[in-house]
Amino acid sequence: MTHKLVDALSSLQEDKVLAEVITLKERNVPIFDIIQLLQEGMSLVGKRFEAGEYFLSELIMSSSIFKEAVNALGEDFDQGSLKYGTLVIGTIFGDVHDIGKNIVANILRCNGFRVIDLGVNVPIQTFVKAIRDQKPDLLGISCLLTTGFDHMRSAIKEIEDAGLRKDLKILIGGGPVTQATCNYVRADGFGPNAQEAVELSQKMLKGRRNG
Repeated sequence: MTHKLVDALSSLQEDKVLAEVITLKERNVPIFDIIQLLQEGMSLVGKRFEAGEYFLSELIMSSSIFKEAVNALGEDFDQGSLKYGTLVIGTIFGDVHDIGKNIVANILRCNGFRVIDLGVNVPIQTFVKAIRDQKPDLLGISCLLTTGFDHMRSAIKEIEDAGLRKDLKILIGGGPVTQATCNYVRADGFGPNAQEAVELSQKMLKGRRNG
């Protein structure tokens, strides 16, 4: 039997989600326990997306509801410390598409990651600097133009040449990205959709942070 907060979020009932969050908060339920319930709801949304029951609009809506629920908690905390590590993400330079990147970033935030979004048209040196400064566990590079594949390959090579690849997992994504692309640019994996990107990220970091 699932909790009604999980049910409300997985069925995209914003008013019920916010009401239940407030109720749980008033009952002094620990903040992280409430977040865990919200994450369970997001997990169900992802499964329904995979099953074809939900579509892109539902993914966007669920992320928006999650954010509203977190805001309702009124607490300043680092979501990324909940369960997984830090992800730096950005769209490679020469490409200004951001819808897919934004969805992935939001879904990852909703699933226990600390996400640093560099935006679009990101130069290689900006990725390198972010890795040096933030020391992320994961790097996500988005690309919706096939002309960007060489740029991704160059970015990953420069990261390696800078000695920053050792403890870093690199994921790529975008409409034209395939396993062949992944092999070509020498990434560690690719996510064909937001939910698979989340699951792959979780798998790669399992056991490295907080158990």
